[in-house]
Amino acid sequence: MRFHKYHGLGNDFIVVDLRASEGSPSPLDPETAKRLCDRRFGVGADGVIGLLPPAEAENDARMRIINADGSEAEMCGNGIRCLAKFLYEQVGVGRRVVRIETLAGLRACSLTLGPDGTVESVAVEMGAPELEHGRIPMKGEGRFVDGWLEVAGQTLKVTAVSMGNPHAVTFVDEEPLPLAESLGPHVEVHPAFPRRTNAEFARVAPDGAIDLAVWERGCGITLACGTGACATAVAAVLTGRVPEGREVEIRLPGGTLHVTVVKGLGGVTMRGPATLVFTGTFQLS
Repeated sequence: MRFHKYHGLGNDFIVVDLRASEGSPSPLDPETAKRLCDRRFGVGADGVIGLLPPAEAENDARMRIINADGSEAEMCGNGIRCLAKFLYEQVGVGRRVVRIETLAGLRACSLTLGPDGTVESVAVEMGAPELEHGRIPMKGEGRFVDGWLEVAGQTLKVTAVSMGNPHAVTFVDEEPLPLAESLGPHVEVHPAFPRRTNAEFARVAPDGAIDLAVWERGCGITLACGTGACATAVAAVLTGRVPEGREVEIRLPGGTLHVTVVKGLGGVTMRGPATLVFTGTFQLS
């Protein structure tokens, strides 16, 4: 199997072109994906992204993403930027805006090219956030904004947001990463979230930027999380920490994403880089 290894701010993926055939075994099979993502015995990645033919002819591709633990994610903000770069540079899609179908819906990706003609950054229209319990999904009714959640003997003030996948965002005053490492595994499997959840720990800096650490559902701590950055920006708007309609710097361990929450919560735009690391082949059987 031929593959391309990409990362978005250190959140890394194995991208496989499956438009002709998924083959057997498929790299999207849970056990095969786990083997591919293993950092000692495989290629090593946070997930496997499959490029598939679109369901609608006017779109450019369909994306499936399997996490390192074999579970499937509805959407991945860093992953879709990597796939958009792959479509432009490797597949030869000549448009500066590519349309990619995901389990969370259609996403338009606008490409910015560098001086050498390769994709330097990608801005993704991430869609409108979902805030109702049933749409996240989360047990209960209404919205969960600065609500209290009992986690591992502690009480966290959490805002729940879906960006096509579930997120539980907690704003803190201290360094976020140690909290994400210690509490993230417990938040992920909290019984309030029937399909588990990503867990964000965020601190608003004096300059208005947000320092963020994410425990990703199915992956653990990652260097960056695109949907997590978007969910955090939405949570910051909902709780009055940042204004809507303004681009906000979200600073993650792997680098910075730029997120804008449209006024009225009608949509979210995320902008950031995607990087090709290497290309290779892997023996599937």
